[in-house]
Amino acid sequence: MPRVELAVAAVLFALVSLPLAAAEKREAPACSAIAFRPIASGLTDGVQDAGLYKSRFGRMEVKANVKGGTAQGYFVEIDGKPPATVAAQDLPSDVAACAKVKRLGAPGKAEDPCMGDRLTVLTSHSGDKRYYLLYGHEGRGAGAWHFCSAGTA
Repeated sequence: MPRVELAVAAVLFALVSLPLAAAEKREAPACSAIAFRPIASGLTDGVQDAGLYKSRFGRMEVKANVKGGTAQGYFVEIDGKPPATVAAQDLPSDVAACAKVKRLGAPGKAEDPCMGDRLTVLTSHSGDKRYYLLYGHEGRGAGAWHFCSAGTA
């Protein structure tokens, strides 16, 4: 009888510890794209929030510079700070592969200011770095996405 109790205790311990071990191993996805909408016209001048995404890995905000009630350009902040700028040619190749998977254009010449009727922040993990790329969309069709900026945090 003691062997049965010992076996039952071992099984219960295993069942309790498996979900805990699985929860500790969760990592951020290697490639993701988060869509944002542009701000409405008529807001006060200054920096306005266009969107917020919050997860256990951090906080991502898309903000707009507003002048005369209309957006003059969009930018990204990660955990309250702008990411360190990275030139498109300095990005790892898996970032371009991530953009292709998400049906966005490959990073190239950045458009400044970043404008669009839709916005997407592409997040790609390469090694121990996270790369954040902002894309704007103009008009209709998949070819209407344009690369705006890239950074790492």
